[in-house]
Amino acid sequence: MSEYHIPVLLTESVSALVTIPYGIYADATFGGGGHTAAILSRLNGDGKVIAFDRDSDALANAPDDPRLTLIHNNFRFIENYAAKLQHSAPSSSEADGSGHAVFDGILADLGVSSHQFDTAERGFSFRYEEAPLDMRMNREGKLTAEEVVNNYAEADLERILKLYGEVDGARNMARLIAAGRPLHTTGDLDRAIARMLPKGAEHKVLAKVYQALRIEVNQEMRALEKFLEGATRSLKPGGRLVVITYHSLEDRMVKNFIKTGNVDGTVTQDVYGRVWAPLEAVNRKPILPEENEIAGNTRARSAKLRIAERRAEA
Repeated sequence: MSEYHIPVLLTESVSALVTIPYGIYADATFGGGGHTAAILSRLNGDGKVIAFDRDSDALANAPDDPRLTLIHNNFRFIENYAAKLQHSAPSSSEADGSGHAVFDGILADLGVSSHQFDTAERGFSFRYEEAPLDMRMNREGKLTAEEVVNNYAEADLERILKLYGEVDGARNMARLIAAGRPLHTTGDLDRAIARMLPKGAEHKVLAKVYQALRIEVNQEMRALEKFLEGATRSLKPGGRLVVITYHSLEDRMVKNFIKTGNVDGTVTQDVYGRVWAPLEAVNRKPILPEENEIAGNTRARSAKLRIAERRAEA
């Protein structure tokens, strides 16, 4: 198993995803390749996996398998690649007008990889006191956490901390960050907000602050929304969408999208009053990791697995 990242809910997610051994599947978050390897193990020689990752470090984990195509890009663009795939190999979806529906299943593990957390210079973790405030999943991206904490207005910092980190006292936290400028390292940030870190629970508050900044830097919520929309249109009728989430904000978005077809949870009804949504939930409640998995990988403790199928009439 790759030291880059230990895949979470591996058996449960891949078992739910792969329904036919000759299908075309997408691993939208390749990372260490653990989920992809498990998918490939369930496919025959005709099966294919299209995998995505915006972190160039992940590309080194690609196995030598002709059934795998690894794409260095954000998963929000999955529908673009589905269109290219369909164009290069026209299928029944082209004839029946179902759009770019080429995948028999799509999996996304929304967690930050262990490699990103454990590489100090990436700036994802407060464990490394003097690491640069970077937090870019794609190192070619322009926005960094350093730019956010130094150049964003206090009101914007407050919004990010409250919305993305659910930080108590977000306004005061934003004020401390602004007062501590310039901030260049994780240590600078930690010291700037030290007075709001309760003894014995410092790490819990820091985790929320770092999560909020990471989400803003990588535009994770917008990317997730675009991914859910594009992935749904890229699934064949009966194809499965399998998503592993790690915090309440993204899990709520996934749950809402499966239920209503949009991340806000706004219900749309037809003229007969029937609720319309392109997906149907396979599991009403999320699947959680077993205690033995959490014991072997503490980063699995907040994971939730949701599974849905694309409706035939969608």
